[in-house]
Amino acid sequence: MSNTIGTNFRVTTFGESHGPAIGAIVDGCPAGVSLSVADIQPQLDRRRPGQSTLTTSRAERDQVRILSGVSAGLTMGSPIALVIDNTDCRSEDYEAIQKVPRPSHADFTYCLKYGHTAASGAGRASARETVARVAAGAVAEKFLAVKHNVQIVAWVSAVGGLETPDLTAKTLTRKEVDATQVRCPHEDSARAFAGLIEAVKKEGDSVGGIITCVCRNVPPGWGEPVFGKLNALLAHAMLTIPAAKGFEVGSGFAGARQRGSEQNDLFVLKGGRLGTRTNRSGGIQGGISNGEPLIFRVAFKPASSIAKEQETADYEGRPVKLRIPGRHDPCVLPRAVAIVEAMGALVLADAARQNEECRM
Repeated sequence: MSNTIGTNFRVTTFGESHGPAIGAIVDGCPAGVSLSVADIQPQLDRRRPGQSTLTTSRAERDQVRILSGVSAGLTMGSPIALVIDNTDCRSEDYEAIQKVPRPSHADFTYCLKYGHTAASGAGRASARETVARVAAGAVAEKFLAVKHNVQIVAWVSAVGGLETPDLTAKTLTRKEVDATQVRCPHEDSARAFAGLIEAVKKEGDSVGGIITCVCRNVPPGWGEPVFGKLNALLAHAMLTIPAAKGFEVGSGFAGARQRGSEQNDLFVLKGGRLGTRTNRSGGIQGGISNGEPLIFRVAFKPASSIAKEQETADYEGRPVKLRIPGRHDPCVLPRAVAIVEAMGALVLADAARQNEECRM
């Protein structure tokens, strides 16, 4: 089903951008995991709109409520229902574009597929839907941390044509990532990124970039052969995020320009176990985790909803000049960091539960 991800650790999201609420059902989390709102809210706060001048000014509090699946602070093994109310919808901002599909937005394809578009706010196509993923991802993260000590940290590594140095060898923390409003732990790059985003915002435009994610302490053996490869599942999950356009693991596309002798990760004894001297594979070999840090990157296009006037056409094909009103992100990356972490957690939690099934 298109609204569900996972097999053994399953998540279904529901709700629209301008509906009463957004939510998720988490099914497959084992019993006995300590869980409370305090485990979920911090990630929602990181994704929340209105955090800084670099993001949309939509002022949602994004307070999560746990409706089921938890008792006395412990998961029960039954479905966990999470809900976040929408409190700052401005549907009137979308009245002017009901007859004009926004360029590069889902308006046009949704209309072709379903025969109509959302009355306002793009409905399920809106990035607002990702608040449910982040809530569910926080549950997955708690399970991974408690049962396997897995740690997931993502950061903004490129904006437009600007990039940070490679930081994947550092043991970065979310506190370090959150020290700048652009969520880049490299101070010089963070200043350059913020300056570019501010300049683009003043022009009524938007800019894209790249988020890098490292997952540490992932045990070897997660992932399935052929169609259940861990890298393939991660790619699928990341490319479901609105505005995501590319995915690479380890050396990614750069590795395509190398020879095998340059690309291969040679084996060495590390801490009493066999490991690799380098990590160009990004922690995955043959689609299965090898015990090294899992490293991947997600490329995001510039947000399609911009204030700058564009010459386009309405649904009847008549030329129009479109200026999109409303509150939009000039760059989605600072808020997307938490989304990338959430989707990574959901894939790894599912892989962990699948591996439990394999060993029973």
